[in-house]
Amino acid sequence: MIGAIAGDMVGSIREWHNIKSTEFELFEEKCRFTDDTVLTIAVADCILNGKDYAETIMEYGNKYPHAGYGGSFKKWLAGEIVGPYNSWGNGSAMRVSPVGFACSHLGDVIMEAEKSAAVTHNHPEGIKGAQAIACAIFLARTGRTKQEIKNFIINEFSYDLKRTLDEIRPGYKFDVSCQGSVPEAIIAFLESEDFEDAIRKAISIGGDSDTIACMAGGIAQAYYLKVPPAIVSEVRKRLPDDLLEILNAFEKEFIPIV
Repeated sequence: MIGAIAGDMVGSIREWHNIKSTEFELFEEKCRFTDDTVLTIAVADCILNGKDYAETIMEYGNKYPHAGYGGSFKKWLAGEIVGPYNSWGNGSAMRVSPVGFACSHLGDVIMEAEKSAAVTHNHPEGIKGAQAIACAIFLARTGRTKQEIKNFIINEFSYDLKRTLDEIRPGYKFDVSCQGSVPEAIIAFLESEDFEDAIRKAISIGGDSDTIACMAGGIAQAYYLKVPPAIVSEVRKRLPDDLLEILNAFEKEFIPIV
């Protein structure tokens, strides 16, 4: 899960200032956690403590109201929208990584990812995006090869993973839809050589950088099994105590030390 948070933080300063390169300073002073991290921790809290997704996501969102939420989600937090609002945005996929790490069976991953998504993002594409990221994480942490992960995502979710980053990068623009960002995040992971490379490649395509790197970072942590200590240190020092407490508890429970 810390891999997803690392991607969010590294990408936080690139979202509106895209860089079409892998050559950049990983953590700059202004790097911070955003809504991706807040809601990822909220999902982890639900899994750890058996909490209700809607109530807990709303609680965390209102505790950190300036984390960078989308317009419809802000209205949901404020009570202007009651219940799920048929979103196909990548907010469902950016927060789902704890599901992929915690569930013991693939079928459980698919069902739990839908539950975590559907409280807001109940559009089929919103649910599909969350399921794809969670499944990729589960498959990665249970020893599947990149080719096996790629084949499963193509067959199960019909995402186009046959493109390369070099083909995507020149024309890629800001896209907050699951269908326009989840496949790109998975491709960034598939082309990566190690955890840091996955984050750099995810950010290098531009667009919604923090969320794409968050999604890629979760899969990369699961696959490469370890986030470099220097990155872990940078992440931890940028998290407030309450978020860090849930992160620590979740990793102790579900993520083995290697």
